[in-house]
Amino acid sequence: MRHLLRAAVLVPAALLIASGCATKDFVKETTAKQRAEVDQRIDKVEGQVGEGAQRIGGVETRVTEQGQRVEAVGSRVGTLETSVGEVGGVAKGAQERANSAMARADGAMVRADEVDGRLTRLWNNRNARSLVDTAEVRFGFGKADLNDGAQTSLLGLVKEMKENPRLTVELEGYTDSVGPAEYNVALSQRRVDAVRRFLVQQGIEQTRIHAIGLGPLSDRSLPAEQKRRVTVKLVALAD
Repeated sequence: MRHLLRAAVLVPAALLIASGCATKDFVKETTAKQRAEVDQRIDKVEGQVGEGAQRIGGVETRVTEQGQRVEAVGSRVGTLETSVGEVGGVAKGAQERANSAMARADGAMVRADEVDGRLTRLWNNRNARSLVDTAEVRFGFGKADLNDGAQTSLLGLVKEMKENPRLTVELEGYTDSVGPAEYNVALSQRRVDAVRRFLVQQGIEQTRIHAIGLGPLSDRSLPAEQKRRVTVKLVALAD
């Protein structure tokens, strides 16, 4: 009986112990499965978070690139504005120079019109003068200075011009044919300049004296000494 009672007690105890062991193993197994599932979910979430972080990094990179492009565009716009300003300054300067040139051109046209008007008046009055007297001032070979005889003859001309303000004088210088033509033209001009200076020194206004050097005379019938001269023509306005 005692053995039976002991067996009755030991069997349930053994079953309980076995059951307890089985429960612990089940709990451990279940816990391990849940932990593995949780770890998998965590890994999955972490992977998604990593992908999201990568996407965010890509977006930030693109935003940075866009910002750099915007800054570059802003820099080009600033450069363009500077260039436009410089072009505007150059255009303004060019316009001012053009206006100045136009003003000078207008002034030149006015002066040209004045000269043309004077020439027209002179041409219209070309026959409104009469020859009063003619004289010759002779010069030595290659010379352009006045001798005493030439100065004496010119003093009579000065007297007439002072007595009659309407008189003017025309001087035409000549040379012989000896030497180069260019030299003779310059020599003839020096001769008329010598006569003109003498008249001015005697009080005759330069505006009443018209002088020109015509170079060598080609008339072969004249002796060389007669070609070395200044022809003096005293003229007056016709009434």
